[in-house]
Amino acid sequence: MKKFSLLAVVLFAAFSVHAQDAVKFAPLDASPVDISYFPNKAVKFKKTDNPSPVVKVIYSRPSVKGRAIFGELIKFGEVWRVGANENTEIKFYKPVTIGGKNIPAGTYSLFAIPEKDKWTIILNKEIDLWGGYAYDESKDIVRVSVPVKPVSTVIEALSIAFTTQGSVANLVIGWDKTTVELPITIK
Repeated sequence: MKKFSLLAVVLFAAFSVHAQDAVKFAPLDASPVDISYFPNKAVKFKKTDNPSPVVKVIYSRPSVKGRAIFGELIKFGEVWRVGANENTEIKFYKPVTIGGKNIPAGTYSLFAIPEKDKWTIILNKEIDLWGGYAYDESKDIVRVSVPVKPVSTVIEALSIAFTTQGSVANLVIGWDKTTVELPITIK
């Protein structure tokens, strides 16, 4: 009986090792996923912290890699997912106002239509999409036109951060030599 139990354990271990060898893990993504919070220190760092995030953005960060970005790689006048891979998602933990429209707490897709001098920023209620290919304009929550602010130093990887002005959180999107800011009023 001891021999049978030992044999069973050995066979189980061999099968487990073989099963692990069969797993094919994806290679490192060229456009890694990142998260930006408002306020910036809204996550828990220590046991005594009491985080209170208001906005969270999950996005992939493509790089310039010497390419011409806006007007070429990202076509002017076309819907863009604001990032790479899966579409960018923005979560509001409490109601906010964007472009004069009240937005309930929830998770939304973040799209943009870049132009040379302005972008149309779009919040859409459909999430879990890959890219902008399945974008459905009828599910838009709000569209806001924001001016382009050129920068002199190239921002190599797409970046999203927040700045604050009173009760307004400015969602700042920067990539290549372009930045835009979307004002979000916190209720």
